[in-house]
Amino acid sequence: MALWGGRFSSGPDEAFKQFNDSLPFDYQLAEQDIVGSIAWAGALKQVDVLTESEHQQIISALKQLLDEVIADPRSVATAGHEDIHSYVEAKLIDKVGDLGKKLHTGRSRNDQVATDFRLWSRKTAQQLLVALSSLKQALVVLAEQELGTILPGYTHLQRAQPVLFSHWCMAYVEMIERDESRLNDALERLNVCPLGSGALAGTAYPIDREMLAVNLGFREASRNSLDAVSDRDFVVELLSCASISMMHLSRFAEDLIFYNSGESGFIDLVDSVTSGSSLMPQKKNPDALELIRGKTGRVFGAFSGMMMTLKALPLAYNKDMQEDKEGLFDAMPTWLACIHMAEACVKGIKVNGDKTLAAAKGGYANATELADYLVAKGIPFREGHHIVGELVQLAISKGQNLEDLSLEEFQQVSAVIAEDVYPVLEIDACIAARKALGGTSLPQVTNAIKTAKKKQKILVRDANLDDVEAIAGLIQYWAKVGENLPRAKSDMIHSINEFAVTEVDGKVTGCASLYIYDTGLAEIRSLGVNPESEIKGQGQLLVEHLLVKAKKLALNRIIVLTRVPGFFMKQGFNNCTKDSLPEKVMKDCELCLRKDNCDEIAMDFIIKQTSSLSIPCKFVA
Repeated sequence: MALWGGRFSSGPDEAFKQFNDSLPFDYQLAEQDIVGSIAWAGALKQVDVLTESEHQQIISALKQLLDEVIADPRSVATAGHEDIHSYVEAKLIDKVGDLGKKLHTGRSRNDQVATDFRLWSRKTAQQLLVALSSLKQALVVLAEQELGTILPGYTHLQRAQPVLFSHWCMAYVEMIERDESRLNDALERLNVCPLGSGALAGTAYPIDREMLAVNLGFREASRNSLDAVSDRDFVVELLSCASISMMHLSRFAEDLIFYNSGESGFIDLVDSVTSGSSLMPQKKNPDALELIRGKTGRVFGAFSGMMMTLKALPLAYNKDMQEDKEGLFDAMPTWLACIHMAEACVKGIKVNGDKTLAAAKGGYANATELADYLVAKGIPFREGHHIVGELVQLAISKGQNLEDLSLEEFQQVSAVIAEDVYPVLEIDACIAARKALGGTSLPQVTNAIKTAKKKQKILVRDANLDDVEAIAGLIQYWAKVGENLPRAKSDMIHSINEFAVTEVDGKVTGCASLYIYDTGLAEIRSLGVNPESEIKGQGQLLVEHLLVKAKKLALNRIIVLTRVPGFFMKQGFNNCTKDSLPEKVMKDCELCLRKDNCDEIAMDFIIKQTSSLSIPCKFVA
């Protein structure tokens, strides 16, 4: 079923239909299109386009459809509809009849696809952040394992100065941290809700777009409808993040390919990331690393293609924008797969320390130390540089390393050189001398590893349906010990928009909800953190996150009933009387078994809408 047929006397040519249809690739937005439709149905109910009964029928049908597409997403791709929006609408009409035709009231495919794509991008970016963190952790573990292993450092692919192998590992940790930072920045900017912008001019219905944005987990609603439906900056940013990170992964792969070569022999890769030759039985090829290097061009191509597509588009939506998806749909999973493969390579590396040490001692890598030694003797560096060059030439002519020259041979070139030169030329002394911040000395590298291990980060975000099981487990635990009231899983599903969660290493470790009563009073409930988590401060971050959300919703008073008043007092709450909480007393307290012997303290937080709440960072050390 086409969504635009009334204007046309005949249907599209079959060749044009195949050229035009996007369902074979935008089927991947099925989950996001349904979630967005559920939120839109709620907005239509608020403005009386849908009755309560109609709203419930549509929501029930959409949730059923969501289960179906999650169970078999590939079947959507071959359903024959023009795009994912027409597919979802047709399936909804199949389930609820003509009532399903009301859902598109006030909405356009333009703001619909912009919303769907942002939801998909946000979810995918969060998966990538987890993967980057895991790769970084694997590199830190390897750095700790190989602390003390000496490797030749290179410039121009020529041996330059010795470094610790751990220093090499931590160089890529620095790159990955920048990748994470860029992706977090991009996430912050894409987390804006275009739904309710219509085709280009906005919706004619009095939709509360800020509430709609909050219900979908967005930071805010977009401010300009023309921009909202035509903006694809977030696609460009994500592809830019992917391209830069893939460039880092490609450099990483090239280093290891070289280190793994027969000419170097510095490392051995585990069998699970290598393959053999169909002709030469002795071969063990670093295929995983070569594929990382090769797939980098694929991601770069998607970035370049997107820039060219957007280069001269007039406002607002144009069909050219249909080209925004296939590149990102390919680039993001490619990036994710390469991160996972890089981690597998890191975890399987065996470092051949004897070979790395022998190579570091060769190539006159201690020449700079000899120049610094001459500087310490009062010789200007430029002159010392020349003297060392002559000594290197002498050593080459004799087929020796610098440290193998006799004192007499040293003094033939420079009389200031004494017996104390030999300790300076030892490989360990070369490493130890680089003790300034960021250097390769053992204390500096050890400190870098310790710092990286401390940077385990907590992600604080609004919850989604994928979090229901984890939230249910947390609430069940704290209900059993008597700290929270139990809640049914079905209640959590229906009220998922109330919840916020914390993540550590990609796992949900804390939750809390913001329940709004009919009068506009709100309560922080179901606050709990996994007791086995060693990461402190999660409860505070959850409360801060919900207070910011409350301010955006124009709520004035937030309440809690707690046995830990000191914790909430630190967050700005003050004691109040339970008599001032009629909704709470009527709803929960009257049903509580401990109502006549309650030891909970009532507290509230007053939000002055004219003042500003400091918004906490989503990532904290």
